[in-house]
Amino acid sequence: MEIIINNPETLQNHELFVQIPVTKNISLFELINLLEEHRSSIIINLKHLQENYQRKGINRIEGSRDEKGNLLEPTLKTENIDKAEYVQMGSLAINRHTATINLLLTRKVRLINPETNTPITEVAGVLLTDLNKYNDYTIVSNGELHINSLQVKINNKKLFNLLQSKGVLAAGEFDFRTEYEIKLDNLPIIACQENYSHLDGVFEELAAIKVLASIISAYLRDDSEIFTQEQLQELKQHYLSKNLYVNFPTTTEYADLETALAKGEVASRISYKIDIGNKNILNLSKFYSANQFLSRIYEAYNLETGEKISKPNFAVSLDIPLIFGHKDLSRRTKFTQVDRFMRPIFDNFLRIEDNGSVAAILSKTGANSLLRVLQAKWKGEAITRDEFVEALAAAKSKLEKYIEQLYREKISPLVFYIGSTGLLPDAMDATAYTAEELSFQYPDLSFSKHEREGMFFVVGETIISVYPEKEYYSR
Repeated sequence: MEIIINNPETLQNHELFVQIPVTKNISLFELINLLEEHRSSIIINLKHLQENYQRKGINRIEGSRDEKGNLLEPTLKTENIDKAEYVQMGSLAINRHTATINLLLTRKVRLINPETNTPITEVAGVLLTDLNKYNDYTIVSNGELHINSLQVKINNKKLFNLLQSKGVLAAGEFDFRTEYEIKLDNLPIIACQENYSHLDGVFEELAAIKVLASIISAYLRDDSEIFTQEQLQELKQHYLSKNLYVNFPTTTEYADLETALAKGEVASRISYKIDIGNKNILNLSKFYSANQFLSRIYEAYNLETGEKISKPNFAVSLDIPLIFGHKDLSRRTKFTQVDRFMRPIFDNFLRIEDNGSVAAILSKTGANSLLRVLQAKWKGEAITRDEFVEALAAAKSKLEKYIEQLYREKISPLVFYIGSTGLLPDAMDATAYTAEELSFQYPDLSFSKHEREGMFFVVGETIISVYPEKEYYSR
């Protein structure tokens, strides 16, 4: 893959569809999805994990740095409550653009005032009896395994039998007291025989949901269906999210990256980012944020006073009744394919055009509570601020869950295959292009300077992009 990216002329002669060895074992990618589905039935030996973990990224520490590079440590600290040898199997997060999987373990913690070394038991009227902090362990990074095995206990006989049938556990009888070894280093990273060819329409479906999710997030950026702004501010001062996760800022161990590179404390390597798009829009990064697009295409007026709002945003409309219309765009403003894609969804949400696009997305994702609230608002019915925020928050969760499912089922397997093997699946009938060739073929596409270094494959109506990226790691 690196040879192709650095020498685009080899695309014409490169053997893209080389057959890679086939194995009957379950793939690591399939196993990860299975463990994620049944994680409530598994506890993991934390000490074994920590002792055998091979960290490959750049070392990070809690705190932030000032303009001079001095470390500013958090004013609070945490203390683990559970000292047990085992912890609950955490969430297994699959990166959406690289062949990378992270294991997120949740630990119960106390928030400590270091000056008095005493626990902080209440913040913003909330008792801090159920605080969580995440620890992140990379299982696979860019197709390279970092953890050879997991030592676990299993409390579900059906799961035990399932893992045994997949060849992951050695033969034997189920015993909830026994610690089992799940070996990872003897598994293929990805299944060779999986069907990766059905991508047409996936990008458009994903993009439409992401556009609506962006609108919802813009409403909720500084809001909560539970806490007031004063409470949110107090939580933030104590490094707590509105979901009551401890969230200390982190920075690298190194005040200056260039100095660390010169000293040999840090090195770099090339990794590859994989993305999908279509013949009009290269990838999701081309889309505007909700408030950016609102400012670009629309103007807003106070519904009660008729006053024009100079800088409208979605959060403002929670407290001020606004009516929206299209701007008269200047001659310098080019109306792009991204604008054409986003505008119908915005027009529908803002009650400019009843085209059904918002209802279709909300129905598909199961966000019915927001659909009912919006339909009531569109009819002129009175909806309280709290009702609207609650419906927005519920819809945000539904849309995020649907997006995650879409990636896991249709996009991530392909990303993982390409990132792990450096190849496209055999069954994919793909035409390879450089950025220059692709932009000539499809002139609506736009490329950043970085994206012009990539290579591109046209599969039906879908474009798969592979970009080289420099990443740093501690030595």
